[in-house]
Amino acid sequence: MKSQKSFYPKQEDLGANKWVVVDAEGLVLGRVASFVASVLRGKNKPTFTPSADMGDNVIIINAEKIAVTGNKVDKKVYYRHSGYPGGLKSTVYKDMSPVRILEIAITGMLPKTKLGARLAKKVKIYTGTEHPHSAQDPEVLAVGTKEI
Repeated sequence: MKSQKSFYPKQEDLGANKWVVVDAEGLVLGRVASFVASVLRGKNKPTFTPSADMGDNVIIINAEKIAVTGNKVDKKVYYRHSGYPGGLKSTVYKDMSPVRILEIAITGMLPKTKLGARLAKKVKIYTGTEHPHSAQDPEVLAVGTKEI
């Protein structure tokens, strides 16, 4: 009978992480966030391992041109709490930075562990089309049906 050992990649087997660019212009917030979270985790690779950092570094450009459906621009509220009594603060979507909105959406779709915190640092979000990561020679990725 054959041995049924599971494959678990070692650190030297992982190789270098790629850099990828995602253009968020005209795309829906949740769809971009779920796609980026999947790439950060490495779920697009055949050697995906849930407890290992297999993902790529992601650069998001045109964050200010992200779309939301319905009337969320006026009605969606983000809450935070300082930890003190009466410390609940709220901010409406239209008053927040598009960079912070994308950060919240993406980190909400990552694991709530040390691994998730490490993965969240691998995403770089910029308003506009310029970014300082040209030296990494990033690959352009298409999200959904839109070709980037």
